[in-house]
Amino acid sequence: MSIIKKSYGERAKLSTNDLSKKMFDLMEKKQTNLSVAVDVTKKRELIEIADKVGPYICLLKTHIDIVEDFDNDLVEQLKRLAKKHNFLIFEDRKFADIGSTVQLQYSSGVYKIASWADITNAHPIPGEGIITGLKSIGLPLNRGLLLLAEMSSAGSLATGSYTDATISMARRHKDFVMGFVAGRRLSDREGEDFITMSPGVGLDDKGDSMGQQYRTPKEVIGACGSDVIIVGRGIYGKGKDVVKEAKRYRDAGWAAYLGRIE
Repeated sequence: MSIIKKSYGERAKLSTNDLSKKMFDLMEKKQTNLSVAVDVTKKRELIEIADKVGPYICLLKTHIDIVEDFDNDLVEQLKRLAKKHNFLIFEDRKFADIGSTVQLQYSSGVYKIASWADITNAHPIPGEGIITGLKSIGLPLNRGLLLLAEMSSAGSLATGSYTDATISMARRHKDFVMGFVAGRRLSDREGEDFITMSPGVGLDDKGDSMGQQYRTPKEVIGACGSDVIIVGRGIYGKGKDVVKEAKRYRDAGWAAYLGRIE
């Protein structure tokens, strides 16, 4: 049986990556495969959205470096909300430097990402050293890494041999690399189960003026075999009812998943 025909609960039992196991268990328990990307510039707005969507998500995705009034209290509030609503935190840092540099970017500086983000991600373009550098910091803290194997923007160069090389790197670091950011499931090898998270998901729009392209949860989860849908402005954009939209996307994503495993 293909791995994508198995339930999240079954995959949790089979997973060899501790954080993947935790995430599959969480998704099964909450019955959600929704991640909300909260790309806002004010601390108060970030906390308000996180609290509203918290009951309906498995993962909160942040871009912490765009928050103009960032402070340590923001981190503490996010951690409390993650515990209150039972979700994980994904800091979408997209590391892209040599190993010794990303070690410092991940552990130190203003944001100290490794101290609070369950998951982060990286471009594999610098080579395997970026993984080993991040792993030296994150693995002892039970963190996980996603590799950017594909992107949802028009004209992305992350295709073909680049994507193939990314998968090979992930296979050599399965204790820390839990999966990919990609538009589709990239590997169905026996005994291997990387989580696939897909941005560019929308129920109403097909794209924006900046080259972002949108697909429905049914396309992403059902047809393309991804595991988590990442939604941003479709939930909290101007004039949106955040709770109503979070429920709508949660329900659409879960229905697509149930249809896939039937």
